[in-house]
Amino acid sequence: MNPELFSTKQRILDAAEALFASHGFAGASLRQVTSSAQVNLAAVNYHFGSKENLINEVLRLRLDKLNADRTQALQAALAKSPAQLEDVLGAWIRPALAASANEKGSTAFVRILARTYAEQNERLRSFLHDNYGHVLRDFTTALGTLLPHLDKQELYWRMDIITGALTFAMADFGAIKRRGASAEQHRELTADHLIHFASAGLRAK
Repeated sequence: MNPELFSTKQRILDAAEALFASHGFAGASLRQVTSSAQVNLAAVNYHFGSKENLINEVLRLRLDKLNADRTQALQAALAKSPAQLEDVLGAWIRPALAASANEKGSTAFVRILARTYAEQNERLRSFLHDNYGHVLRDFTTALGTLLPHLDKQELYWRMDIITGALTFAMADFGAIKRRGASAEQHRELTADHLIHFASAGLRAK
């Protein structure tokens, strides 16, 4: 790709990610995106075709890698004999916490992730289901094998609750703040506590 075209496309994506994080998918207009990215509307239409496609590409920026990392970690967890519940949960939790690490765009990513759960947007939900639903299904299948006392509906309920707690932890909203530990050490402690808490909740009758 022409470096100038790549730069233009990336500026649009960066601007859109920040604005969607701040104002929501419905609240941020294409006019705001073009102004922030210092491009015209024709550039957005050329690279993305529509606002809906732009939203999808912003989500792909982070979710493609996150779900690839989760899938790889799940395969490693299931390769152990016997597979352990804590390892499967770690494959779900640790890549997400790593994705929220203090790097360019990570704060916006966490906010956008929260908005994907909060906003009542059926097209967005369909996009997430069609592109990433298989990853959740792979995890629930693995968990269902390890937790035969849970039927599918109950397992999905509990995974929803775990994912909500994980999203909260990714946003660093909790009362436990990092004191004297590196960011990496704090993430490890967060992961350990979440895995311990989630495994107890999943094992409960």
